[in-house]
Order: sequence, then C-alpha cells, then structure tokens
Amino acid sequence: MDFDTLVRERRSIRGYKTDPVPRQVIDEIIEVAKGAPSSMNTQPWFFHVITGEPLERIRLGNTERMLAGAPVQREIPVHQKGYKGVHRERQVEIAVQLFEAMGIERHDQERRRDWVMRGFRQFDAPVSIVMTYDKSLEPATISHFDLGAVVYGLVLAAWTRGLGTVINGQGIMQSTVVREHASIPEWQTIMTCIAMGYPDMDFAANSVKSRRTSNEDIVTYVGFDD
Repeated sequence: MDFDTLVRERRSIRGYKTDPVPRQVIDEIIEVAKGAPSSMNTQPWFFHVITGEPLERIRLGNTERMLAGAPVQREIPVHQKGYKGVHRERQVEIAVQLFEAMGIERHDQERRRDWVMRGFRQFDAPVSIVMTYDKSLEPATISHFDLGAVVYGLVLAAWTRGLGTVINGQGIMQSTVVREHASIPEWQTIMTCIAMGYPDMDFAANSVKSRRTSNEDIVTYVGFDD
C-alpha cells in the first residue's frame, strides 16, 4: 500500500489473537523502523522484545501492584496533574469512542475497571516491545523525540505485515517488574512499550480510529502568498 493509505488505515489495536508472532517478522520490522532519523545520528534506542512466560510475569506483577495501590514507577518524567483544555477533550473523546464500541456504560464501574486492567496487561498481546535508551543521555528530551520517531516507524512497518500494535505506557507502570523479567540493564532507562500481535477483528474496540483535528487548528503558514 502507498504511504498515505498506510498512515490513514493504521490504528491502535487493543484486542489480539493468541497466535505467536515469528521472531523473524519482528526482526524485519525493527530493521525497517531503525531507519528513523535521530539527533546527530545518536540512534539512542534499544528494543527489548518479550513474549511467553516472561511477558506473563510482567503482566501479573504490573496488575497486582496497581490493584494493590502501589505508587506508579515510571522512569521518565510524566504529567502528574491530569490533562486540561483541548488535550483533556481529546483524551475524553477517544475514551468515549472506545466505551461506545465496547458497550461499556458510564455507570458500569466493573467493566470500566476491567478495561483499565487490560491496559496494565498490555491488552493481552502476545508480544511486548519495551523501548529504552542509554541513561548517559539524560536529560533526554532529544532522545525521547528520537524514540518517538523509531516507534512510529515500528508501528507502521508492523501494519504492513498484518500486525497490530498499541503504544502503551500502562504496560510499564511498574518499571521494576518490567526491568526484572525483561532483563533490562540498569544503565538503560525504560521509556514506553508497544503491544504487538495479530489483530482480532471481532474485538469491537479494534474498529475505533481516533479522529484528528483539522489543519486550521494547528498549522500556521508564514511568508506564503495567499
């Protein structure tokens, strides 16, 4: 498919088949993704690809700690006070789309809680790719930018091979659990993770694609003839 179609058709996948993803296919995807640009060619990214029993242990430890009320353990600075204004509106909009697709009513606290737990379980995907960078690069704002570029390349390359993904910060809320079971060295900082697998298109939430705001709201042109 052409690039424009690829970008428009790709969506976040939150329901997966149990089929394993071949290691060779993942290696091909990473090979494509690492063509992303990076600041001064630093290529600061590391990919920790996890499946099977280690991933199940991460899911279990992450959900048990979150249910027990453990404080969040993220290794990068995150927004703590909740989004406001238009950012909050966009956050609510996608939640409404997902809950409507799944038939989760506003008053149904049990199903809403279960949905949150799915996020902590990385949506039960058969593969998780944990993204890290070298701690020596901190403060790492530029490295965060570079990892964003390589992750976008990864999710696009996965889509062309019939694989779905969702970039999922919930899956690494308890970084000590992730670090232990994924054998991530201490000299690397955990940034985010990507759930990956073959999409279950009978899962209603997979029909949802978030809407994008119009160019008029976010683009300015300077020096152009009208």
